[in-house]
Amino acid sequence: MRHNKNFNHLGRQSAHRKAMLANMATSLILHKRINTTVAKAKALKMYVEPLVTKSKEDSTHSRRVVFSYLRDKNAVTELFRVVAPKVGDRPGGYTRILKTGFRVGDAADTCFIELVDFNETYGKDVAVAAKPKTRRSRGGAKKDANVTDATVVEESAAAEGAAAEETPKAVKKAAPKSAKPAAPKVAKSVPTKTSGAKVVAKKTGAKKA
Repeated sequence: MRHNKNFNHLGRQSAHRKAMLANMATSLILHKRINTTVAKAKALKMYVEPLVTKSKEDSTHSRRVVFSYLRDKNAVTELFRVVAPKVGDRPGGYTRILKTGFRVGDAADTCFIELVDFNETYGKDVAVAAKPKTRRSRGGAKKDANVTDATVVEESAAAEGAAAEETPKAVKKAAPKSAKPAAPKVAKSVPTKTSGAKVVAKKTGAKKA
């Protein structure tokens, strides 16, 4: 029974578990980020962070203690020469766990575990340069410093009046002339000099006597 056991055995014997954590800690130090399950990542976090704290004091004794856990000379060198100077000001919390979903097959929770100070994009405040504001001036030429505001107001009022006077003329010139519709031609009746009797004879078709 697991009474009063505060760590995860990960379903392995003691020697197998220590060897696995040593290999994972070596990979994390060399590559700065590895992909694994959440349960293993939490166990690795408890395993590797005391080693990072130990590496802040670069001495023969510290190197031997760290080597007894990692069992890899390249990882020990990387930890003391590269990792320790970068995390020297951090009082703990050297790793970060980012969950990535579920593994196909057994649906285990997967995640990334990484060294915090070696991720240059996540969780870092990026200073965004403010864009300069551009303002468009309504007036073409700058007004002289000696010109008073009253003079400017008078000139603007005069310019507006002149523009108002010129606008109807321009509209009249621009407007096309409307073509008048041609009136239909009506045949004019020409009065005849014949007498009324002749006109009557023409209408009735009677011959002259």
